[in-house]
Amino acid sequence: MSTRIATVETFFASYPVVGKFKFFKSAEGRPPMRDTVAVKITDEAGRVGWGQSVPSPTWSYETRETVRTTIDCHLGPALIGLDALDTDAVWRVMNRTIAPSFSTGQPIGKAGIDLALFDLTGRILQQSAAGRWGRAGRPQVTLSWTVDAQEVEAVAAIIAEAQARGFHNFNVKVGVDGALDVLVCREIRRLAPEAFVWVDANGGYDLETALRVAPRFADLGIAGFEQPLAANRLTGYRRLREQKALPILMDEPIVSLADLQEFHQLGLLDGVAMKVSRCGGLTEARRIVEYMQQHGLLFFASGLTDPDLSLSASLLQFGAYGLERPAALNAPQFLSGSILRTALTIRGDQAQVPAGYGLGVEVDEARLNAWPYKTET
Repeated sequence: MSTRIATVETFFASYPVVGKFKFFKSAEGRPPMRDTVAVKITDEAGRVGWGQSVPSPTWSYETRETVRTTIDCHLGPALIGLDALDTDAVWRVMNRTIAPSFSTGQPIGKAGIDLALFDLTGRILQQSAAGRWGRAGRPQVTLSWTVDAQEVEAVAAIIAEAQARGFHNFNVKVGVDGALDVLVCREIRRLAPEAFVWVDANGGYDLETALRVAPRFADLGIAGFEQPLAANRLTGYRRLREQKALPILMDEPIVSLADLQEFHQLGLLDGVAMKVSRCGGLTEARRIVEYMQQHGLLFFASGLTDPDLSLSASLLQFGAYGLERPAALNAPQFLSGSILRTALTIRGDQAQVPAGYGLGVEVDEARLNAWPYKTET
């Protein structure tokens, strides 16, 4: 039976946001939503694989519209007729069709295709991700709770909600007001003295502020300083590493293995907060994680508030590669709804790694077609 790609289709699917998170704001008179693009790839034998792109324009330059038009008008047509099992050929065509700038061009959009092909080929081969990669890994991934507090007085309620839902560890959004950020972390440490806590500035600090707050975070037992500066402030990263107050983690700049290799060789980081959806999907994400493990770099993990298929992919990788630290996969905290036949199993802060073929989950296409938050306009 032919394994050549016959069709590539896309669908908008948006998820209601529960609570407040700085990356998802109300727009155009509608409540805040987490917009995604579901990708369906069918081979010539009629077999189907599903993926999902999770653009976030307040975090990256990709939007739901650019993802969909890029796939529908450029990437999808270029892939028709290619062998779904020839991953290298697929990526050569995708990178020729949408060229890189500094790094991989439109990686979030390409991630939807990569995940759909991983799902399709896993079903063709009748292999789970763990079996395909030859790894036993972990059956569950521990999740952290995201603290996005604009005032110290809000921290107690956030920690109480997390603990009531069975979460014990925290990733903290910082990067606007250094003095306030330290006070927020001090309150978290007071309320959860045994918790694993790290901070993520999303590139929000200038170098002077980052150098000032890093030792103060260290005094509070913070485990890592994620993306303290903008992605292109490379000399600043060297200064922070020379300070040695905290391990310095990169996130936004790590889109491909080549990025990580260069930044590592330049001595700019101690580890990576790994995002499957950021680097084009599982194909490149595996290369990045394997490089980290080979070179003794710190392996942290996060996501882009990934629901359903994208979350499944992250759980597969982080479980297979034995992630030891809590993962900032916060869709269970901030999103509601699902396009899956059976939602992912998450009890407290323990997320079950899917065990089926491909991505290990099943899309309910009837539910997707009737999805009340498709936001087609």
